[in-house]
Amino acid sequence: MKRTLKQFGLFIFFITLTFVSCREEESVFIEGPQEESLEANSNVAILLQHTATKDGSNDNIIDNANCITIELPVTVQVGGVEIIIDSPEDLETIEDIFDEFDDDEDVLDIIFPITVVLPDFTQLVINNLDALDDVTDDCVGENEFDDDIECADIKYPITASVFNSNNEVIDTITLSNDQELYEFIEELDEDDIVNVNFPITVILSDGTEILASNLDELEDVLDNARDDCDEDDDYDFNDDDCDGCTTDQLSEVLVGCTDWRVDKLERNDQDLEDLYTAYRFNFASDGTLTADSNSESFSGTWETNGAGNNIAVVINIPNLNNFNANWNLHEIKQGGSESDVDLRIGDDRLRFRSNCSDTGDGNNGGDGNGGSDLSTILLNGLWAVSNYLDDGVDETNNYNGFTFNFATDGSVIADNGSTTNGTWSVQNGDDSLFLDFGAVIPLDEFNDDWDVISVSDTQVELRDVSGGDGSTDDLIFTKQ
Repeated sequence: MKRTLKQFGLFIFFITLTFVSCREEESVFIEGPQEESLEANSNVAILLQHTATKDGSNDNIIDNANCITIELPVTVQVGGVEIIIDSPEDLETIEDIFDEFDDDEDVLDIIFPITVVLPDFTQLVINNLDALDDVTDDCVGENEFDDDIECADIKYPITASVFNSNNEVIDTITLSNDQELYEFIEELDEDDIVNVNFPITVILSDGTEILASNLDELEDVLDNARDDCDEDDDYDFNDDDCDGCTTDQLSEVLVGCTDWRVDKLERNDQDLEDLYTAYRFNFASDGTLTADSNSESFSGTWETNGAGNNIAVVINIPNLNNFNANWNLHEIKQGGSESDVDLRIGDDRLRFRSNCSDTGDGNNGGDGNGGSDLSTILLNGLWAVSNYLDDGVDETNNYNGFTFNFATDGSVIADNGSTTNGTWSVQNGDDSLFLDFGAVIPLDEFNDDWDVISVSDTQVELRDVSGGDGSTDDLIFTKQ
């Protein structure tokens, strides 16, 4: 009996020893090298969470707050116009409206209720402006330090193995986006042992991709990226329109397009563009330029240097001092059949515009006097002014008795018993009509680039919105 008990005891001993050995072997396999384990509250874990934090600065043009993002779609009113913002690209529509007038107050009203997303991806329904102010009061101000790292992005998916020493549960997870990574780091426990699968790719703000092979390399990359770019945490939507601009791009546009006109010129709080309505500017690749009107011609020079939002454009035209300055390139905009080059110095502005959208197709302005429907219509018969509103004031009677005869050579004769010679051209396809009658009163009121509102065989409706004070003039020609 004693021998039997002794044998049973030895059996239990060996079973226990075998079980403990297996447990120790299993534990070593799961934990892996401690130095490769991602620990809760470690610096690399904090950097990862800050990289995954929801950035709220992208829609500052709407909410003026870096710590929230408005969930799309959202409806806003800008200058009395209701706009539905369905995508981040639609934010440019708001900026275009704000940019249209330089001296007005840019007012945007949000149509409530809206849903906002906080930095930790929590969503809140906001029913009115007071409730929104309560949330945004907790945001840091413009360009103040915040936690989110906007100069780096993690390239997903990434995977990791998780083992908790308390309950001995192992799991393999895949993280597919910032929210999943943020919440994963947020829920890490001190007892969790996380082995991240490397390499991990980090995408920097300039598009460069860096491979991190371990936690130390990943920590270094994210730490270096923290202050590696301008995170644009301000409310000035106008200050980053040329992030990707180059001097080569600017030269290609300025030289490739011809007959640039002055769409906006403001110096020392004075709006001067109306003084240069008849001028056309042409830039040459050798750094020279010309400015020509119907009666004058000037020669000058231009040069560029810098990159991105710090490109300098130096213009020097003797006897046209309003253009001479070391300008900063604010924006290059090409679309439809029109190109803009916007230059600034503080509050001073110079914007050139050309009827050219592609510098490689030869469509660089032309004379616009033949081939379009508007041109064909204007060339057919005599026209009279049936309506002219100068900033809402009806001045139609000033043009009683005038007839206008548009000719194929770009000339137009205004006749009320005595004749006045002027010039005309259809520009930007059929979208605008340029008129110039010199200094002859009252026809000088028509000297401008008019937006074409509507065209028929018997009527042409035009409108001009001043780049200075935002006033609107309306002009209607009716066929006689």
